Amino acid sequence: MPDNVTSLFRNTAAHSPSMAALTRESDGSGPVDFCIPCNPYFPTPAMFEEMAARLREIVTYYPSGADTITAELCGLLQLPPQCVAMGNGSTELITWIDHLLVRESLAVPVPTFGRWTDQPMETGKRVDMFPLQEANGFGLDLAQYAEFIRARGTRAAVVCNPNNPDGGYLHKQQLVQFMDAMADLDLVVIDESFLEFADAEAEPSVVQEAMLRPNVIVLRSLGKNFGLHGIRFGYLVANPALAGRVRSMLPKWNLNSFAEHVVFMLREHGPEYAQSLLQVRRDRLDMASHLSALPGLTVYPSQGNFLFVRLPVGAEGTVVRDRMLTEHRILVRECGNKIGSSSRFLRLVVRPQVDVRRLVSGLEQVLYGTRRGAAVPEPSTGTSYSSGTAAVDRLMNETNGAGVQGLAAQAAGAGMPLPAAVPMGGGTPVPAAAQVPPPAPAPQTPAPVPLPAPVPTPTPASMPPAAMAPASVPPPAPASVPAPIPVPAPAPIAGTVPIPAPVPIPAPAAAVGPTPPGVPARGGLTAAQVRGMTAPPAPAPAAGLTPAPATGWPNAQSWPNAAGMDRTG
Repeated sequence: MPDNVTSLFRNTAAHSPSMAALTRESDGSGPVDFCIPCNPYFPTPAMFEEMAARLREIVTYYPSGADTITAELCGLLQLPPQCVAMGNGSTELITWIDHLLVRESLAVPVPTFGRWTDQPMETGKRVDMFPLQEANGFGLDLAQYAEFIRARGTRAAVVCNPNNPDGGYLHKQQLVQFMDAMADLDLVVIDESFLEFADAEAEPSVVQEAMLRPNVIVLRSLGKNFGLHGIRFGYLVANPALAGRVRSMLPKWNLNSFAEHVVFMLREHGPEYAQSLLQVRRDRLDMASHLSALPGLTVYPSQGNFLFVRLPVGAEGTVVRDRMLTEHRILVRECGNKIGSSSRFLRLVVRPQVDVRRLVSGLEQVLYGTRRGAAVPEPSTGTSYSSGTAAVDRLMNETNGAGVQGLAAQAAGAGMPLPAAVPMGGGTPVPAAAQVPPPAPAPQTPAPVPLPAPVPTPTPASMPPAAMAPASVPPPAPASVPAPIPVPAPAPIAGTVPIPAPVPIPAPAAAVGPTPPGVPARGGLTAAQVRGMTAPPAPAPAAGLTPAPATGWPNAQSWPNAAGMDRTG
């Protein structure tokens, strides 16, 4: 692949160049794609053949109206159509949510999907960014996030579950408690674009709860789940008034004929879709295991169809990305242009084992290779990486790089209850998460828990439940570190319900300092932990989240009119 292809990455803001652009600039064949988070097992080859046979008809004629396509999707999902709005991709819905429902400020944990930070800034809103800490494995503490929202006086909030790019997962019980605590906000958005790939609990979605609340929207993707990013379709679920407000602004033909064709095909292909999700979840564990074996590479727990990894000390993400593309024809997502991340991190999409072997081989050659051309320098030569990366490392070490207690709890999203096809709507099988009995409690003992034997992989026909989550690993010997300086609680904001202070975080167990070569960075998983995963118990309710009184949606006079102008409130 020509070197000039890498120049396409320099003007892509918070996103990557399209596959079409990369293909045009190359020899006509695209690279192996570990960048775009797409389901590699769906649609099936037979479904693609059917679409190809009807290509002329599909692209020649107008599609049905959005109401017809939405009604068919709702029949499959058993959702009331009045609570659903379908868009030309989730980004169209994010745009309308911002224009219609975010009046002045939006709180967003970072790093996350770029449109949640970029879109409101483009329309002049204040974006309050809550940084996710590397020392905590980029996990989101909802009690601390709620306290941040109160302190800032933010009127709308977003939570992505699983989060992009790290794949962090929040249990349903935690999110319901957060929605109750934020009942007096103008808007709470739960972005579940990658939730179909999660298997940490049997019924992870908060869609049913959202329909009963006056200020909650759940966003769902179809392109990612169905492996069809190019079609551009997604949907949101909310109470009828809120969903109807967005739906009323969408064009009648905002969904194209390909989207219509795929939605009407799904009724006959529910079992194949369920099997595709099952295979992605298996591949995620296998891929994490292989990547964790690379010296110095950190793999963070993920419930998405991607893995967030930290490169070894000394490796620059842009260099690794460009060399993987030009030398090995492999496209990876370097995350230096994501707010809250740096070029030390990559997001790698879960792919079949044959592609993963090629990825691991390419990373070995680029990172370690012959020493003269290796991205990771010899330990005796120092780090020798750019001042920008050194500054990021220094910032991490000074703020949140002191180690993490209870790594197994940070990897709470790693369980594996497998999906099964269940009849929905007229007896037609469509995928749903299987009801899995809770794991047996582990014996209480102060000694370290030994790694369990590998769990056998189930056959697709039976789909028995399996569970794999990180085993307890003894922490390194504690080093002397200064006690944290207490920070006074922010003054309460008038008109809000005070939130109790979060539970104190235990003293760090590891010394502050950069991760040495050959050692997984703090907050990630070692190969042994990935291979020894057992299903975690559901977390206890988060301390510090007190339900707020639901104020109801603001009256129509306080919002923009249908054209989005003439605010009167």
